[in-house]
Amino acid sequence: MSFFKKIFSSDKKATLDKGLEKSNSNFFDKLSKAVVGKSKVDADVLDNLEEVLVTSDVGVNTTLKVIDRIEARVAKDKYVGTEALNLILREEIAGLLSETNSGEDIDFTIPQTNKPDVIMVVGVNGAGKTTTIGMMLGLLKPTNGQVLINGMDIEKNKISLLHKMNFISPYIELPKKLTVKQNLVVYGKLYNVNNLNEQIDYLSNKLRLNKLLDNITGELSSGQKNRVSLAKALINNPTVLLLDEPTASLDPETGDFVRTFLESYKKEKKISVLLASHNMDEVKRLCNSVLMMKDGTIVDSGTPDDLIAKHGRKNLEEVFLELVRNKNEFN
Repeated sequence: MSFFKKIFSSDKKATLDKGLEKSNSNFFDKLSKAVVGKSKVDADVLDNLEEVLVTSDVGVNTTLKVIDRIEARVAKDKYVGTEALNLILREEIAGLLSETNSGEDIDFTIPQTNKPDVIMVVGVNGAGKTTTIGMMLGLLKPTNGQVLINGMDIEKNKISLLHKMNFISPYIELPKKLTVKQNLVVYGKLYNVNNLNEQIDYLSNKLRLNKLLDNITGELSSGQKNRVSLAKALINNPTVLLLDEPTASLDPETGDFVRTFLESYKKEKKISVLLASHNMDEVKRLCNSVLMMKDGTIVDSGTPDDLIAKHGRKNLEEVFLELVRNKNEFN
């Protein structure tokens, strides 16, 4: 199946094929045989496969594991319809992504107190930050353990818990053809927000969106889109807010505006926030505590000042660089 070959770099293919030399096979032969003759695969499924198997840089054995599971699930049927096959692939891809960076030792609590609590998750690309947020949203199922929010298991209480949670990521765009106000109305209705017009007015004033409400979302600048996405994430007055690199790729002025807004909003609403980022300025300004994550595991935690003192560094950026460069620093 040639479409599989198109999504892999030559270097990645060579690495995978080398790991299969003893079996006198190659990666694409094995993957093709797993689904050959079953049906076609949607392009967006292949995009997910590329992201998980290529950019995450997983090993050969981990990569092949998902193929074995796909093959086992479709082997009993001579023909699997397109919808069914795509569902199987999506489920196994999500499972592989969860296993790749799920972490064998992720254990932390966001306190429920009368003061605003913000936890920063810090780590290099691929450390497991986004995967952790995905599990907290119920998008990925942990291979072990539980995700408890207000003492309730997200797997068993997803609808009721997600009603008071929300999420923002610069890598997930809102519907581009809708106006800003239409997007906020749609998401507000999805959450059954009471007094929706008042809430939109409140967020528009806070986030400087008044003059953008009738603009097409897809035609906005990156900074404007970021503020609209933040308004979407707050439309339901969440008590738990998950932020995945909320100021990534923003210019300094817009980034500072977003951080200042978040500082003010968390104090006003007294919400709990989990923030994944590489930006050390956000740590100092926004966070009560920091989780240092490496290879899917929390290797250290504490307040910013405590971590700096513990590791004998001048600032958090130096602590972060040690996490990246020194294999023994956090072991």
